[in-house]
Amino acid sequence: MAFTITPFDAPIGAEVSGIDLRVALEKPIIDQIYQAWLDHIVLIFRDQSLSKDEQVAFANQFGDVGIRATPKDEQNEVTNGYDGSIMLVTNQRDEKGNYIGSLQDGEMWFHHDMSYRPEPHKATLLHALELPSTGGNTKFANQYLAYENIPDGIKNRLHGRKVLQAYNFTMLEKVDLEKGLEGIQHQWQPIFVKHPETGKTALYVSRLISAVIEGLEQEESAEILGRLIDIAEDPAVVYEHIWQPGDLAMWDNRCSTHARTDFPAEETRLLRRCTLEGAPMIGAA
Repeated sequence: MAFTITPFDAPIGAEVSGIDLRVALEKPIIDQIYQAWLDHIVLIFRDQSLSKDEQVAFANQFGDVGIRATPKDEQNEVTNGYDGSIMLVTNQRDEKGNYIGSLQDGEMWFHHDMSYRPEPHKATLLHALELPSTGGNTKFANQYLAYENIPDGIKNRLHGRKVLQAYNFTMLEKVDLEKGLEGIQHQWQPIFVKHPETGKTALYVSRLISAVIEGLEQEESAEILGRLIDIAEDPAVVYEHIWQPGDLAMWDNRCSTHARTDFPAEETRLLRRCTLEGAPMIGAA
């Protein structure tokens, strides 16, 4: 199977073309794709037309497909016949006017998927099925580069510390710690993580999910966390992907964050998402 991997003229990402992901891949090709994913963090496969089962089968060649963190009784997808591994990222509604999926309308802040769990999922795969005429783009931020851009004084101050990752399934709102964490999924994670496969260090904070830094007074924590988030979202480390029908994006949650731009609420946006299971995050030495 002849295909090409072309790095973007951007701080993160590469395009993969000339491959049909509906076909089971031979191990040398799987290894080549996996290495490209580690190297570029985000891969965009063009011109795909995958069913739910075909998307899961492709993902399973790179690891075990994960189960969603959202409780099953809160998943619109389960109501519509899905098994808990698939998320429909969409504002589409059924004939009764009920949403058929999750994360329906509008902008979404930068975040790592599943950073609030003990073993965050290592990869996310998102397949574009129906798109609005404008907007709904996904921004990807290279957190290896973000770590490199942190001043040494802050690195020294935060060495070995953790950050509380807490998420209540919102899109533009942090968890209010004054209200407590009862019923909210949360986990203390290293601020600086060592990637288990590349050995490189990445920043592991985000605007949406990172709440407070371990061992700092509230005011200092808020000030430093704000500086880290600005570094994490610096346009110099970001690639903004304008989706095309048939695109499938596969990204590494251990060293990147992602966000969504706004789009017209009256237009349909439908993408299908699955993830790959991961392991506990490792603090950088």
